[in-house]
Amino acid sequence: MLKEGSTAPAFKTKDGNGDTVNLKDLRGQKVVLYFYPKDDTPGCTKEACSFRDAFSKFKKKGIAVLGVSPDSEASHKKFATKYSLPFTLLADPDREIAEAYGVWGEKKFMGRTYMGVHRTTFLIDEKGKIKKIFEKVKPEDHASEVLEAFAD
Repeated sequence: MLKEGSTAPAFKTKDGNGDTVNLKDLRGQKVVLYFYPKDDTPGCTKEACSFRDAFSKFKKKGIAVLGVSPDSEASHKKFATKYSLPFTLLADPDREIAEAYGVWGEKKFMGRTYMGVHRTTFLIDEKGKIKKIFEKVKPEDHASEVLEAFAD
């Protein structure tokens, strides 16, 4: 498991528009990297909309917001369009990014065990180091919690 102060694992993948996003290209900028299980599901929609509603505050502080799930580029594009999401959603269909960040694992829901993404957010500083890790995220209030953490 990654720890605060560790170097954020590098990655390169496609966003909902089919453009390549490379974490190293964001050096010099603060980054919110939030992992969520699935596009257009209740908790994930609440979380995405909380980031959408606070996006102008992140932008004003020069903070990039990146959402990551195993969904396809097409799914991300549809999700972003439906909810007017102004930030980047990254496709991780092979779960390489989720595994690199240690957020892919066993989950339990209604007595069923399955593999999936654990809702986790990483705050990455300008040098590519992990400043803070949020585990067991509450989707509705998460964006304000993340903004407060960047105030330090």
